[in-house]
Amino acid sequence: MTQPPHDEPIASSVEELREQAERTRAELGETVQALAAKTDVKARAQEKAAEVKEQAAAKAGELKEQATLKAGELKATVADLAHQAQDRLPDPVRDKAAQAAGQARAKAAEVGQLWEEKAPEPVREKTARGAQLARDNRTVLVAAAGVAVLVWLACRRRKG
Repeated sequence: MTQPPHDEPIASSVEELREQAERTRAELGETVQALAAKTDVKARAQEKAAEVKEQAAAKAGELKEQATLKAGELKATVADLAHQAQDRLPDPVRDKAAQAAGQARAKAAEVGQLWEEKAPEPVREKTARGAQLARDNRTVLVAAAGVAVLVWLACRRRKG
């Protein structure tokens, strides 16, 4: 290291020589740190994993938002179809369906009371959660029932 770098002028004093040496030491330290960072495979892998995790979380958020929007659209479509199906039902069928629904409600209340008296607590809790889920998705269930009635009527007309 007897020759100075080509882009720096030769130091004219001891003080300038010391400053050049200090700058060179600092640059060398930065270079060593950069090389050490490149050779630290574990740290680089952790950085990459964190980056991928962040990207995955962002993508999951986008997909969840899209799924929520699609579910809302589907729910509205099913509700519309259910209303259309209900409007097309003849009055006697609609009356019979209402009567059957009333009977089903009464029987369900009776069975529910019996269930409360006889079922173990953990089973009742799980059943209550399922019932709450059904109540939360009532529109979908009603639409599915309407579609089932239409299919049943169509099959019955073909046979008759």
